[in-house]
Amino acid sequence: MTRKLEGKIALVTGASEGIGFSIAQHFAEQGARVFLTGRRQAQLDAAVERIGHGVVGIRGDVGNLDDLDHLYREIQVQAGRLDIVVANAAVYEFGKFGDISETHFDKIFDINVRGTLFSVQKALPLLVDGGSVILVGSIASNKGYDQFSVYNASKSAIRSFARGWTNDLRDRKIRVNSLAPGHTQTPGLDVLITPEHKAQMIAVAPLDRLATGDDLAKAALFLASDDSAFITGVELYVDGGAAQV
Repeated sequence: MTRKLEGKIALVTGASEGIGFSIAQHFAEQGARVFLTGRRQAQLDAAVERIGHGVVGIRGDVGNLDDLDHLYREIQVQAGRLDIVVANAAVYEFGKFGDISETHFDKIFDINVRGTLFSVQKALPLLVDGGSVILVGSIASNKGYDQFSVYNASKSAIRSFARGWTNDLRDRKIRVNSLAPGHTQTPGLDVLITPEHKAQMIAVAPLDRLATGDDLAKAALFLASDDSAFITGVELYVDGGAAQV
């Protein structure tokens, strides 16, 4: 059976672990030649080894424009083009309104918003006409989670980017969609929350569990492949119904 991304060249940012790792792994298994980015060399090397399939890891911080320039120079030399860009790199942390610091704001917006914008914009010369851009947002884009107001706002910006870039890139027939995870079991989740908080997250989802990296990767594969050839500008929720009811 033909693999869905056979012969495609893909980039997944923030792919050392979590959702980005799962997306990169599924893309590679479906025939894509995948480039990964991450800020920490050791974790990036481990991800490359775990995935296999000839994936290439290039260390870099999406909030650093010099790192992005280096990334795309390497992809130009090694592959010459991109068919798929997944802008996944992001950070999240608590910030109680009333105590929000400039450092907290700058950290989240520099990576989640500025990093996403320049990750995609700097990819445009390599991105083929008819390619696919996937922005990893969050159900936080339309939810008012307490102590997460800056993060919520950053993900609202991601949703807006998907709409705006869909029009900006219409002449090149490049599809831009946003993937909106619900509460997802990732390595960082158990560090951030208590077991009680996790139980509350599960309780609000009609499907009675957290999302997994596999759930998000399968949705990303759909948006990257020709299965979604007439879909652009959407926000695809993968949240077990948590933000829908």
